[in-house]
Amino acid sequence: MRCLVTGATGYLGGRLVPGLLADGAEVRCLVRDPARLRDHPWRAAVETATGDVTCPATLDGAFDGVDVAYYLVHSLGSGPDFERVDRDAARAFGRAAARAGVRRIVYLGGLVPPDLPEGLLSPHLRSRVATGRALREGGVPVTELRAAVVIGSGSASFEMLRHLTERLPVMVTPRWVDTRIQPIAVRDVLRLLLAAAHLPDDPATDRVFDVGGPEVLTYRAMMQRYARIAGLRRRLILSLPVLTPGLSSHWVGLVTPVPNGLARPLVESLRHEVIRSEHDLERWIPDPPGGPVGFDRAVELALHRIRDDEVATRWSSASLPGAPSDPLPTDPDWAGGSLYQDVRERYVAAPPEALWRVVEGIGGEHGWYSFPLAWTIRGALDRLAGGVGLRRGRRSPGRLRVGDSLDFWRVEEIEPGRLLRLRAEMRLPGLAWLELTVTPDGTGSRYRQRALFHPHGLAGQAYWWSVAPFHAVVFGGMARNIAARAESG
Repeated sequence: MRCLVTGATGYLGGRLVPGLLADGAEVRCLVRDPARLRDHPWRAAVETATGDVTCPATLDGAFDGVDVAYYLVHSLGSGPDFERVDRDAARAFGRAAARAGVRRIVYLGGLVPPDLPEGLLSPHLRSRVATGRALREGGVPVTELRAAVVIGSGSASFEMLRHLTERLPVMVTPRWVDTRIQPIAVRDVLRLLLAAAHLPDDPATDRVFDVGGPEVLTYRAMMQRYARIAGLRRRLILSLPVLTPGLSSHWVGLVTPVPNGLARPLVESLRHEVIRSEHDLERWIPDPPGGPVGFDRAVELALHRIRDDEVATRWSSASLPGAPSDPLPTDPDWAGGSLYQDVRERYVAAPPEALWRVVEGIGGEHGWYSFPLAWTIRGALDRLAGGVGLRRGRRSPGRLRVGDSLDFWRVEEIEPGRLLRLRAEMRLPGLAWLELTVTPDGTGSRYRQRALFHPHGLAGQAYWWSVAPFHAVVFGGMARNIAARAESG
């Protein structure tokens, strides 16, 4: 089976493609700029077709030999005319698919209230409905799956939920906070999208299907349950009927990194109660053993790894890296939660072996190569707070191994001669790492130092910004002095 995937550079498309490949499908990705696929590990395993759904003349060749076409693009957040752009693009796509003899189009739309006239829907949901109808105009059977909030790291709706809950222990919210919603885990969305390619050529599958997780929750309940799973205090949530969708979107844009142009249509849609009105799809695609993923488990999976995939720490061992709920390097900058970092890099006029000896000997009696008073004060404050402080020192003066304690750090990863990653065990409102890397550079070496911090709630945000002014002295001095020590022999 050959599948064409639009939106391969987006949230769901970037997760669907490896699933199709694992399923044995030949995959062609329709993209405006093939260079945007370069960061995907599956890039070499797919065909690419350069084209734009908003430009019909670029579409025809993309469908050659295609059996199933996935339509996973939309213009949400692109401007006030996004409804017309979406409708015209879907119509052109459906007609091009018909000319090429495509067997089926699979489209993911938005769940809508079954009895509400289309004209009363929010612009976002109204556009989702109109897109499905436009796809059908070409005559190709369309299997349309309609979902509400998708729970997975990188989903815009989930990132709004994540950042609002983490950053605001007290919230004054619009009344949509009590609207009932049926969220669905991204794993279940992808499971259904993959299975839809194998549906029989039956008129009964050329239709709209509601999909959703096993629970119906209010947005208030989702925020409280997210807080509990993330280890945050219970949130105080007060709702006011006077907050309009416009004011709400500005508030969301202020508190979260989700762009206002994307936040506003999503917020406007939250006024609708979106719950499955039928379960007909289960006739062809049965639920997996144990049923669909519940909300709590979906959140746990979304929090499985933080955004930077080079930080090899896990919040849950129940899933392997690369799972659909994991952040991808190609996700938007605001996806995957906050991860702050201070990066220092410099050339060192010493061989890598000499630089590595300094790196591996850090801490303990050798100290931290910058502003000793600051490190002493930080250690003392940690002890006052009940932490370990700097009193642990190190096991060996010149050698480290995974699991070693190193003052108020612990060795999480070591690749001799190249990488030392330390995880903080001091009392912090978040998770912190210090990563030191050595690479050859001509006749010398390249030293790279990253301090990373994943904040925990509002206290974590405040902590990072309160210490940020001192980073130039502490971390900048550390990089300079490590280089100087290696160069001096």
